[in-house]
Amino acid sequence: MTPTDPVQLASELIRCPSVTPEEGGALQLLERLLSQAGFECHRVDRGGIANLFARWGNKGARRSFGFNGHTDVVPVGDAAAWTHPPFSGRITDGWLWGRGATDMKSGVAAFAAAAVDFVRKAPADGAVILAITGDEEGTATDGTVALLDWMAEQGEAMDVCIVGEPTSREQLGDMMKIGRRGSMTAHFTAQGIQGHSAYPHRARNPVTATARLIVRLSQHVLDEGTRHFDASTLAPTTIDTGNPASNVIPASCRASVNIRFNDAHDSADLTEWLRHEADSVAAETGVDFGMAVQVSGESFLTPPGPLSELVARAVKAETGLDPEPSTSGGTSDARFVKDHCPVVEFGLVGKTMHQVDERVEIVQIERLKAIYLRMLRDYFA
Repeated sequence: MTPTDPVQLASELIRCPSVTPEEGGALQLLERLLSQAGFECHRVDRGGIANLFARWGNKGARRSFGFNGHTDVVPVGDAAAWTHPPFSGRITDGWLWGRGATDMKSGVAAFAAAAVDFVRKAPADGAVILAITGDEEGTATDGTVALLDWMAEQGEAMDVCIVGEPTSREQLGDMMKIGRRGSMTAHFTAQGIQGHSAYPHRARNPVTATARLIVRLSQHVLDEGTRHFDASTLAPTTIDTGNPASNVIPASCRASVNIRFNDAHDSADLTEWLRHEADSVAAETGVDFGMAVQVSGESFLTPPGPLSELVARAVKAETGLDPEPSTSGGTSDARFVKDHCPVVEFGLVGKTMHQVDERVEIVQIERLKAIYLRMLRDYFA
């Protein structure tokens, strides 16, 4: 039987305009492919988000290998600035062009093609599961989370999972992710007393109080890093009063900071620290601070072991490279999968993701499929 072409599949997926939260036909395309290969498919839509669960093999099999990924993409920006139309899926001069080429329709195409070709040879005892979402680039509340909720209700389970995000830095195979930093944003609202700038003693200036707080937070050293993580960071992202008058001290000021934190912390202890610092500045200045915290995800680590070794062996066999186990970068849906089973991320070189002229070398897609296929063979050997 003719092997499944991951490049053609990736091109077809790119031609589906699936900007979050639009499904764009991408999951329908994958469902047709997987159903024809004998996968049992279920749409797990929630909150206006389309998701797809597909399993080959029996529910409750002795062992199961999972892939997770997403077909939604970020907006294209200025379409006129693209060399090729962003949803053309153009293949030219050894490259595949289009929104999602790197992040991550080519990754989905590679693991779907690998899974289809693998199950045609029927592992004797096991299941292959694909959990594909349309809400990774958005709020992520009704995407992989919805799939995992549904799986728990239905008694479906993955023993291990590979998330196909672009993880390679310079060459395909030079890096895999065994964890991710946590991410949280704190929004502060300082409430003072408005007054004339010529009589500052009659006002209570929230701008100076906010500036004091932001400087104090940004100068604080959270940690020096841990065994598998770089040092945690805090970045002020906005300070705003909305004040158009230069001779008026405003009544309020807003500011936000984003923290990327390692496994020395969790969001609860960082929230407590932020609240303490805000209360200290409030006591010093008489300006009250409200605070709202949004947590995108906690830090997590899949300790080096059988799954990362499986990935490393497959990468080494197909590329000759030893992938560096890393926890760098932003958040991904692995932060949800880690509560279900051990998870490692591995995928393409991510240099052009989210950019105008997003593109990927065709040879990378073909090699990525070979790596995923080897992972499946080695796991079920």
